Amino acid sequence: MGDTILKMVIDFMAGKLKPFLKGRRFYNVHNQHAESFLFGTLPSFLQSLWHKRGTKPVFNVHDWLHRQEVMVSSSHEPCITWIGHSTFLIQIAGFNIITDPIFGSPSLLFPRVLPPGIAAHQLPSIDLVLISHNHRDHMDAPSLHTLKARNPGIQVMVGLGDKRWFDKSGFANTTQYAWWDERIIELRNQENLRIAFLPAWHWSQRGVFDKNKSLWGSWMIQVGDHTIYFAGDTAYSPHFKAIAEEFPDIDVALLPIGPCEPRDWMRHTHLDAHEAVQAFIDLKACHFIPMHWGTFGFGNDHTQLPIQRLTQAWKNREHELSHGTLQVIKAGQPVYTKL
Repeated sequence: MGDTILKMVIDFMAGKLKPFLKGRRFYNVHNQHAESFLFGTLPSFLQSLWHKRGTKPVFNVHDWLHRQEVMVSSSHEPCITWIGHSTFLIQIAGFNIITDPIFGSPSLLFPRVLPPGIAAHQLPSIDLVLISHNHRDHMDAPSLHTLKARNPGIQVMVGLGDKRWFDKSGFANTTQYAWWDERIIELRNQENLRIAFLPAWHWSQRGVFDKNKSLWGSWMIQVGDHTIYFAGDTAYSPHFKAIAEEFPDIDVALLPIGPCEPRDWMRHTHLDAHEAVQAFIDLKACHFIPMHWGTFGFGNDHTQLPIQRLTQAWKNREHELSHGTLQVIKAGQPVYTKL
């Protein structure tokens, strides 16, 4: 960990945002404290469940599914397919990437509402998995083991602290990163794939006692003049402007838009639709594809509330969005870029 601390100091001296490391725990900023599980996270979680007791999804999930009869095995031009929640299949330069894969439900308390747009067994061969953080709806063990079984040599990239889980789980090719770390992968067609792990404003936890012991973040994917940003889970913060300074030509931003409510709790860790539009403006990206909505019943939202609010937020700020395009896509619907 010593080299990591040294790198964080160097990044700080260079003016880059960095997480604050205190003991063995990460924080978004130096004066932040970790909310306790028993007296912070758990009561808010139970309040959300109580608020939604007896409620059911209010939209027809089939309206949001786009089933593909034939799955494209690879694509040279960037092709992005939303599978659901924060899971995307990103096909670029003949290389297949999947983000935060989850094909089932994270727990019995949160059954899946929207089926995956692509079933795990229908996926093409996967070269790389990008994990934004270790929450169970983003780092799902059954889905990851399924991917490993079908792709024995699969590469996995994670934030600091999460490599341990993958090593213990038999993944042979896992690397971990601090914010602003980059990796260059030489592709079969002689092009270079540039992957960067970037800031986010969030937290991490898989068990009762491991809160913030691994680092959360976002990912940038670049090949040639194609640039795709995957935001992971995040609240609104200055990190979007900082990322835009380092990456001034973002083609596509994959941004979360929920849960929306209860806002006094969610605003510390999750974008709502209005904040996501501001993040898109900060990033100066060309295309906005929303994620982290409609798949599980997190928060107090009814299923379609984040999309309804996003549509309204975009309309409210149209005068600032002449450079951008909002693309609300169905699960399983491929989108080719540049659009």
